Amino acid sequence: MRCDPSEPEKRLWGKLSRSQLGGHKFRRQSVIGPFIVDFLCPQKALIVEMDGDTHVDSSDDRRDAALGEMGYRIIRVVNHEAIPNIDGVCETILSALEQAPDRWASPHPNPSPEGEGLINLQGQDS
Repeated sequence: MRCDPSEPEKRLWGKLSRSQLGGHKFRRQSVIGPFIVDFLCPQKALIVEMDGDTHVDSSDDRRDAALGEMGYRIIRVVNHEAIPNIDGVCETILSALEQAPDRWASPHPNPSPEGEGLINLQGQDS
């Protein structure tokens, strides 16, 4: 899916990428536990799922319940609604983002330590 997204996924990603939607950062095809979600805003624990012709409601319900127990909120967008109404879809997502509390204070609690690898390599040489 990541290498060959559907047209609705491409269009939605075009609106979500590069923090374009209200400054919120999204990731595509993120792994959460045993699941892969279409779009994730980690700061707000918001998942956006694109539902095409092949999705199954009963398995979606179990998956959504499991993700909900992990603290995530899920918004489902039907593919055929995304193309003609991408702005409306984005408004719905933005509204959910604005209502959701932050999961952590900025900056991210686990920043990548700059130069950590260099320090460890230098320590091995001595």
